[in-house]
Amino acid sequence: MKLSPKTANVFRDGKEMQISIENVITGDIIAIRPGESVPVDAVVEEGASSVDESALTGESIPVDKAEGDNVFAGTVNQTGFLKCRALKVGEDTTISQIIKLVSEASAQKAPIAKIADRVSGVFVPTVIVIAIITFILWLIFGEDAGYALARGISVLVISCPCALGLATPVAIMVGNGIGAKNGVLFKTAAALEETGKVKVVALDKTGTITLGEPKVTDILPLSGISENELLTLAASAEIKSEHPLGKAVVKKAESEKCILSQTADFKSLTGSGICAEINGEKIFGGSLKFICENFEVPSDTIDIANVLSQSGKTPLLFAKGNEILGIIAAADEIKPDSRMAIDSLKKSGIRVVMLTGDNERTANAVGKEAGVDEVVSSVLPEGKEEVIRSLKKYGKVAMVGDGINDAPALTSADVGIAIGNGTSVAIDAADVVLMKSSLCGAVTAINLSRKVARNIKENLFWAFIYN
Repeated sequence: MKLSPKTANVFRDGKEMQISIENVITGDIIAIRPGESVPVDAVVEEGASSVDESALTGESIPVDKAEGDNVFAGTVNQTGFLKCRALKVGEDTTISQIIKLVSEASAQKAPIAKIADRVSGVFVPTVIVIAIITFILWLIFGEDAGYALARGISVLVISCPCALGLATPVAIMVGNGIGAKNGVLFKTAAALEETGKVKVVALDKTGTITLGEPKVTDILPLSGISENELLTLAASAEIKSEHPLGKAVVKKAESEKCILSQTADFKSLTGSGICAEINGEKIFGGSLKFICENFEVPSDTIDIANVLSQSGKTPLLFAKGNEILGIIAAADEIKPDSRMAIDSLKKSGIRVVMLTGDNERTANAVGKEAGVDEVVSSVLPEGKEEVIRSLKKYGKVAMVGDGINDAPALTSADVGIAIGNGTSVAIDAADVVLMKSSLCGAVTAINLSRKVARNIKENLFWAFIYN
């Protein structure tokens, strides 16, 4: 709560003025200087800087921000001057939502706390009865009322299970706090306890194990042209395409500083392909199937495309006239830390399953690279939910996902874990929210849950054994 700024420097009527955070409204232009905290969730309108977001994500490396990027309340501007437009203020900001989640979770009782409640329900009346019997017996034995009362009170003081009342809530409060510091938010105390009991973790592929956006991996010219020429022609043809693979080709050309040609008569053709006119010549691009239907493709080119497909890449073929220009392959790359996180889960005795709507060939290639135990491919959202239910025969199941299509599975699982940069629907359906887009957060959540559960059991043991 201390991270929430109390004031903001706002431009109003052409002047910069410092106002209370409660008076900031959506749409206000805010000045944020180096060293200052970002007062509200906002979008950068002017300037560039590095922002320390460790308070929200646990990530120590500052994040570069430029025009169009979002900044969040409670983070710290480090290097440059920023002018930002307020998007979310007051209780709508990300940090306010975190405060609310942690407060609510800390105030709830975990299922294990019911054990202490049941024991207390028997233990306390029993101790009171023993204290009364003690008082009466000392009177029968001839001691005066003061002496007998002192012995009865001694029984109450020594046997009263004070520690029993603290055993669970203190551990849950600390667990939630440590989780929040590490970018892991447990929505309820029950989620904090249940997460450590999972025996199977089901992972969505796109955006969870992988980065969620394809990148060009191979450029293979086939008609005596250079890689740069093939990339330039392909990107020029794809520049108006909305397809993620087309965008990946254009992005690669921009990074290579290719000078793109003007295109005319662009068409997105049914059957996974595009057509555009460049310098009076028609350029076609698309899937192997699309190009084979429209051109005569040499068998060795088909073999190359199939090898790329088997390795989990998507080959795009480009042609001009009757000539195949070459192949550009793209793939949704695995996040740098996904393999490490999956290995950690397996070492802790958890079965790891990957769920994806992708075809079997691509799914198996990604699953092999990621190191999962099992791959389930070509599943629709309702299919994911059915898979989750079938996995419950192995024990409690956690589902980790980020998209709208993961919401049914997140709800169906014993523990739903949403990647923080996912859709709001996925986050709403989950029991645990990871503020960083990293599977390592799921490992942290499970390990933290196990440690909290062990701590609660230790606390209960000592509370009982003392008495």
